[in-house]
Amino acid sequence: MLVVAANDRYHGAMSDAAEPLLESLGAENGFAVDFTHDATVVRDEELARHAVVVQLHLAPFDMTKDEQDALQRFILRGGGWVGIHAAGLTGRQFLKAGAEYWGWFETFLGGVVYSPHPALQRGTLVVEDRTHPITKNLPERMEITDEWYEYDRSPRPGVHVLATADETTYKPKKPMGDHPLVWTNPAFRRMVYVGIGHDASVCADPRYRVLLRDAIRWAGEPR
Repeated sequence: MLVVAANDRYHGAMSDAAEPLLESLGAENGFAVDFTHDATVVRDEELARHAVVVQLHLAPFDMTKDEQDALQRFILRGGGWVGIHAAGLTGRQFLKAGAEYWGWFETFLGGVVYSPHPALQRGTLVVEDRTHPITKNLPERMEITDEWYEYDRSPRPGVHVLATADETTYKPKKPMGDHPLVWTNPAFRRMVYVGIGHDASVCADPRYRVLLRDAIRWAGEPR
């Protein structure tokens, strides 16, 4: 597993807390973990050494065009992908001057565009699919602290929704109604997006540990 973590100050504490968590998951479950903050490793020859890429808060617009193309090739060849929280920051509003928008990634994520999130606060994640390998070991409801990312619309029905936000348990910025936060995209065999995970406190939560463990296992299984 290759973990490529963001360098930005907004997600540094969680990335730091996630490194030992992911390394312990690897040790307990028999997979090697290469952890880096250096996105230049996202190139064909390095990706070919790994079964799964974990995009830990690394936003798509913070990757170069060459890195984006290499990751896209890896995924289209059947490589596993686990995106965590800020990995889902789609939208042209983030583009630097002269940069090309990675439209493929928006489609890959489920065809949704990120919109500003509400304040960091406690809320409840509802596990919708309790039979899927990624979520079958989770409780029906999980109270956590997060930013509760919002999008321009629900990605449903184009994705397979595993868990949603209960918007009645916190104060949304712009309520979505149907608010998925963990999903797979059936058009890509081994893709799972985990929208929760901003606050470092989740790394001490055994339920989040189970979620990441089972997401990585599922993404790494050849199909």
